[in-house]
Amino acid sequence: MTDRVPVRVVEFAIAGMTCAACSARLEKVLNRLPGVEASVNLASERARVRLAGPSDEAAVVAATAKAGFTATAADSATRAAEKARKEAIYRSETRRFWMSVALTLPLVGQMLFMFGTGSHSHGELPRWLQLLLATPVQFWIGWRFYDGGWKALRGGGANMDVLVALGTSMAWGFSAIVTVFGLDQHVYFEAGAAVITLVLLGKLLEARAKARTSEAIEALIRLQPRTARLERDGQVLEVPVDALMPGDVFIVRPGEAVPVDGEVLSGSSSVNESMLSGESMPVKKHPGDRVFAATANAEGMLRCRATGVGEHTLLAGIIRLVGEAQGSKAPVQRLADRISAVFVPAVCAIALLTLAGWWAYTGIFAEALVNAVAVLVIACPCALGLATPTAIMVGTGQGARAGILVKNAEALEKAGKIAVLALDKTGTLTLGEPRVTDLLPRGLAADEVLRLAAALEQGSEHPLARAVLAKAAGLTLPTVEEFAARPGQGVEGQVEGRALRLGAPEWIGAGDDEIPRLRGEGKTVVALAEGERVLALFAIADPLRPTSKAAVARLRAKGLRLVMLTGDNPATAAAIAREAGIDEFRAGVLPADKAAAVAELKAGDLRVAMVGDGINDAPALAAADVSFAIGAGSDAAIEAADLTLIRSDLAGVADAIDLSAATLGKIRQNLFFAFIYNVLGIPLAALGLLNPVIAGAAMAMSSVSVVSNSLLLRAWRPRREP
Repeated sequence: MTDRVPVRVVEFAIAGMTCAACSARLEKVLNRLPGVEASVNLASERARVRLAGPSDEAAVVAATAKAGFTATAADSATRAAEKARKEAIYRSETRRFWMSVALTLPLVGQMLFMFGTGSHSHGELPRWLQLLLATPVQFWIGWRFYDGGWKALRGGGANMDVLVALGTSMAWGFSAIVTVFGLDQHVYFEAGAAVITLVLLGKLLEARAKARTSEAIEALIRLQPRTARLERDGQVLEVPVDALMPGDVFIVRPGEAVPVDGEVLSGSSSVNESMLSGESMPVKKHPGDRVFAATANAEGMLRCRATGVGEHTLLAGIIRLVGEAQGSKAPVQRLADRISAVFVPAVCAIALLTLAGWWAYTGIFAEALVNAVAVLVIACPCALGLATPTAIMVGTGQGARAGILVKNAEALEKAGKIAVLALDKTGTLTLGEPRVTDLLPRGLAADEVLRLAAALEQGSEHPLARAVLAKAAGLTLPTVEEFAARPGQGVEGQVEGRALRLGAPEWIGAGDDEIPRLRGEGKTVVALAEGERVLALFAIADPLRPTSKAAVARLRAKGLRLVMLTGDNPATAAAIAREAGIDEFRAGVLPADKAAAVAELKAGDLRVAMVGDGINDAPALAAADVSFAIGAGSDAAIEAADLTLIRSDLAGVADAIDLSAATLGKIRQNLFFAFIYNVLGIPLAALGLLNPVIAGAAMAMSSVSVVSNSLLLRAWRPRREP
């Protein structure tokens, strides 16, 4: 029997990628390794690698280096170093850009002067001076294109660097030969230098814009507190957050951030949890309530016990999930990946045909060369490669800010295309906690019958008992003697010398006319009696969430078919569905049967989504095309569904669908811009209608425009009902 190799997922920071051809080639190289499944993201410059075979991290790093890039294992500890490295590179590239501008301006300036005078003899710089100005731009400042292009070719592929290096080298080489041998030909030093300068400008703008796409996750990371107030041996010590262990008791003073996830032991306060849920209203906290890392304590002091520390806090789970989603690929990106893989060789072929065609047609090599250079320079696969991942990065980041956690890009894409939405009832549509909705006393004061009933229920763990006890909170309860529970019927005992029973009206012998009405509303009725005398009726129900009705109306307005799934009896199910505004429901469905119900709904080739409140609905969530877990509070809830809604509010499903539609809209716009840019630009250049300098400027701005368009998603906000 062979030992099974443990499956690990490792994220690597990748340096050296310049365009979509780079990321596509690296992904292909890594996926050739045995037991490796890799996804490379150009926008985030990350590779997410699943290791399930003999290959390890060292093999991934070596294969990446052989392909012409560098890989470094990335985690929370190395993120700061990676950011500092990128900032240092950005500053260095900025300096090189301004040097390039200084050397290129005289070349471009003399061309503008010549265009203004209409003469090619007056105003032209001496050609030896043009050679001196253009050479450092070509080979020193532009060395990155030669280096990147050589590494790509050595790795068996070609990228944007190859196109830029080829195009500008052809322009510089032709001009240098004309200058050295004194030939009677026009020189194109300004074209090569201007293209390199403009491409560098585009790369700088692109880097700045790409950095903004990851601001959401950076903001989450900055929220993590650095220190905590640990209670030990009667003293309060300020210690690093990393020193806390589960079970430690910590103090949160007014105005401080909660250091780790925990449970309130004593004290009460209001905590701002907007950074997790997107909900601006503070949440009241009392003993027994949960608190989460990085949320802000308001006016009171809380004494808490740590339950989740380090990577096991809800915030750490959110950061991890957002990072994974931003590094994943949406199905719509597959077309762009396939095109990028063959893009550069195809462009080189078109440029060669352009050179040969124009030379044969005009007999003027210089003109043919300029047009071929324009083809090489205008073509850029960067925009194609950035179209999808930048929109996904911004969309998932905005979702996280609004309390919508997206597991992967595919789920975000599918969410906007669902036709049927199956909804769990308990905890999703309803609060998930039975409450006393009606108290009908018969001859005694309401507080008196409530006090007697709660006294009886003190010894019971039944959900209905908890509802009665919650209703009696604040009342002083007498003790109960001779307590006995009757399964399926109720409880009985002696309270203050009175023989009381509380349970099903049939067991009590209550024949009140209100019972059928209350049951018709989907409520459970229990009666309190002393002997044969009925003292009160209690109607208990799991009420709808205050926001469910409006959320259902909003989902129906989107044209979705809503189906409620519940294990309740048909009468209760019908009452809840009617109150929520849902026409279709399935009653008596056990948790194990919900997956079958979802599969039945999918039988019509419709895309079906399932909304549940966590692990109890896991089989149905797994069976659905898209799954939503409503009300996160644990790592398990986050892992259970494709999309997790931090707020316990069904409106989050509608928000997630809106976010999906907005993100998909941006992806489609980006892909359209990228495709139309190349579809129009390359033929125009081949026909001699584009100057290389203009082509270089257009190429530089294509990627910037795609990233900038994705950044417009930052204006998306979840809809708030009035």
